[in-house]
Amino acid sequence: MKYTAVVDVQDDSGRAIDRLFPILSQDRTTVTKWDPDHFLLHCHIFFRESALTSGCGLESALIENGRKGRCGPKGVTDNVNVDANVSSRINLMRIVLISGIVFVHIPFDAASSPYDGTYGAFDWIRVFLTEALFRVGVPCLSAISGYLLFRSGQENFSYKKTVRTKVQTVFLPFLLWNCAFIAAIVLATSLGVGEGYLPDPLNASGRDLMTQVLAVEDFPANVPLYFLRDLFVCILLSPILAWLIGRAPILTLTSLLVIALIPELSIYIVLKRSILFSFSLGIFIALQQFDLKALDRFAALGVFLLLAASALLATAIFYTGPSLPDWVQFFRNALAIVGALGFWLLSAPLIKTQLGQRLAKTGSLSFWIFCAHYPLLIFLWILWGKTDVSFYPLFFVLSFALLFPLLAFSNGLCRRNFPRIYAILTGSRTKRSATPASPHDISPKLVTQQR
Repeated sequence: MKYTAVVDVQDDSGRAIDRLFPILSQDRTTVTKWDPDHFLLHCHIFFRESALTSGCGLESALIENGRKGRCGPKGVTDNVNVDANVSSRINLMRIVLISGIVFVHIPFDAASSPYDGTYGAFDWIRVFLTEALFRVGVPCLSAISGYLLFRSGQENFSYKKTVRTKVQTVFLPFLLWNCAFIAAIVLATSLGVGEGYLPDPLNASGRDLMTQVLAVEDFPANVPLYFLRDLFVCILLSPILAWLIGRAPILTLTSLLVIALIPELSIYIVLKRSILFSFSLGIFIALQQFDLKALDRFAALGVFLLLAASALLATAIFYTGPSLPDWVQFFRNALAIVGALGFWLLSAPLIKTQLGQRLAKTGSLSFWIFCAHYPLLIFLWILWGKTDVSFYPLFFVLSFALLFPLLAFSNGLCRRNFPRIYAILTGSRTKRSATPASPHDISPKLVTQQR
């Protein structure tokens, strides 16, 4: 949705010249009147239902545009407290990181494990992309979410309005997409399709079913949506986190960092500990009002270090996986957090390119990709299993090549023909065996997908 302000410039003869500027608007309101020697400037700006109220519309890293309403969420590009360059870079980061997360979830089984080295350099590239470089995606998106939540300062933060908004923009899409996938699993199982590839909700215990639906103790059925679950938990905890960071920032962030780095540690509040730390780091950056462009001059160095560290980590994982020693897990956890800076620095030169500008305008497509890519990948994997082809690199490349056109097509189709359903599914981001399946006793075909 584009917002315009009409600026009437009158010269001495009274002739008006209308100009259009991109700004939030709807009801014509005279904002200012300037009378220099030769011109009278009357700026009439259309405001959209108090959209400039400072306490309204706090957003997360996955949100582009908000829904209508008094305190409906604003997209990052609508925020007057974030300059145009930073807003565009956040939008760019969103689509780039989510596209990278798709790599992480391309399924494989024991026969196509990259750790066997069957396909040589190709297997190393798989590890580089899925286990090293794009593991940065979730922590980076978490940091952006924490930053956006408190970008207007702690004094302008409204917990009640924020939670009410996030129920609709984060929790409801999580629930709907996950339940839709579970319904598809039930249908596929009843047709005899997908056995060994999918969890079995019909034969799951009540406890395991709750986890499949709500990610209570482990990943949900639609695995990537654990991020929305953890993000919502962080939002619920945000006043406490902001209070701790405001009074003891070093102690708070150090404690959360240690928790995030320790291998094989469970804290139950969140499924991914790096999300809690990164979200808190984003809050800290917002409250301290750090200049997000201060390190842009080091972009080349930052990107080089990110790629070099990812290559080193990929090599370590390639030769020690799949059962990683503690030091490799520590290295991976650390790079997932620190690497976010490298991706942010990458956005500085990338946003200046035509490709970067186009990617920054993809809008709600990024959220659609995030929620829908895993079920589609599993469907493609099941189809692949029905063929006689065993050359896994072909599946890896084809699945990635087919996925994005299919998701872009379905996104546009739903947005055009079912706008209300689309708004709900995207959180109102309307811009452009008898034993239950558990992480420890499920088919090897599924184990590799619990990522």
